[in-house]
Amino acid sequence: MKPTSKQLAYLRSLALATGTTFTYPTTSANASVEIRRLKTVGRSSRSDRTREQRAVQHDLAERPDDATAIRANDVIGYGSNCRWSH
Repeated sequence: MKPTSKQLAYLRSLALATGTTFTYPTTSANASVEIRRLKTVGRSSRSDRTREQRAVQHDLAERPDDATAIRANDVIGYGSNCRWSH
């Protein structure tokens, strides 16, 4: 059985309140497990969450293509032929 919309909404609000992420549940039972887990995590303060959001927004604005940049220590190849580039 798929997770309900109420469970998903509650998971999102708990994740925002705690400043954490969650694994997207595939079943209602998985959603319940994630909800219980997030309830045990301490909540972060509003100022901490705001500060974190602003830092992420600033980094995205300053370096929008940073995630796709090729770095000197990236890997080359696929599967068993994969190796670190130098």
